[in-house]
Amino acid sequence: MILVNIAIFAQSKKSMRTIQFREAICEAMSEEMRRDDSIYLMGEEVAEYNGAYKASKGMLDEFGEKRVIDTPISELGFAGIGVGSTMTGNRPIIEFMTFNFALVGIDQIINNAAKIRQMSGGQFPCPIVFRGPTASAGQLAATHSQAFESWYANCPGLKVIVPSNAYDAKGLLKAAIRDDDPVIFMESEQMYGDKGKVPDGEYVLPIGVANTTRTGTDVTLVSFGKIFKEANAAAELLENENISVELIDLRTIRPLDINTILESVKKTNRLVILEESWPFGNISTEITYQIQNQAFDYLDAPIIKINTADTPAPYSPVLLAEWLPNREDVVRAVKKVML
Repeated sequence: MILVNIAIFAQSKKSMRTIQFREAICEAMSEEMRRDDSIYLMGEEVAEYNGAYKASKGMLDEFGEKRVIDTPISELGFAGIGVGSTMTGNRPIIEFMTFNFALVGIDQIINNAAKIRQMSGGQFPCPIVFRGPTASAGQLAATHSQAFESWYANCPGLKVIVPSNAYDAKGLLKAAIRDDDPVIFMESEQMYGDKGKVPDGEYVLPIGVANTTRTGTDVTLVSFGKIFKEANAAAELLENENISVELIDLRTIRPLDINTILESVKKTNRLVILEESWPFGNISTEITYQIQNQAFDYLDAPIIKINTADTPAPYSPVLLAEWLPNREDVVRAVKKVML
């Protein structure tokens, strides 16, 4: 059985339209910038070029160069400017062309954005969104194909969001922009052209709430981000073999909605986690620990987590296909926990 997202159901009286993921991102930023003059967008190629992936198309024309700002190739510099500007009442959106490049600016994110509220005794909130693509994007090789969700989720003070579709992307990005704490908002180069249904009217999704997209009784399958599509495809294949999968899209990595997973596992007694990241010390590792700690007596099989190979990403398409997990890996894992 497939569930309808509660937020979509609440919007059912509004007409739905099909747009691309990049358009959902653009709409979220534009709507919030119309609502609040303190919001601005800054990053490489966000203005004159309409964004490296056209996620800010038309925004320079509407909001002008003081609110849609092109930067030099200096992530540490413009990340720091963004953080500093929150202390004067602004709410910046900082776009990294890829989170691989955010490593250059990570000092500002970890040592300043995440800690300002605490170090100032609550005098300075830091309402800033750092957004851009994460993980692999085809043949971009080792230094442009890394997933950083677990890196940022490890740091107290940061919220981390990784949507899997256009509807969630728009609603969660609007929530992130309105949040008074720093938010890491992670997308995918391979999702910008994906199409999905989005309401005509205003909607904002809550941060920290997972979405159960399919109910089932045999096994709980958890995933997030672009690889969630592989999890969904696997669930459909397994349904054809009379294996009932309960499918959960995390949407938010931190805060983690562990309760939704916990209640599902208490029903299905089995858990498989699909994550596009290296296997050591990642989000699926944390979920595995929390579930075995809180629901060990409910488990009828060891938890299985499915990750990339424990190597840098290869360039060869043949090797890349072997490096990335896929729906067949999920099907095998589910059948293993069903034994």
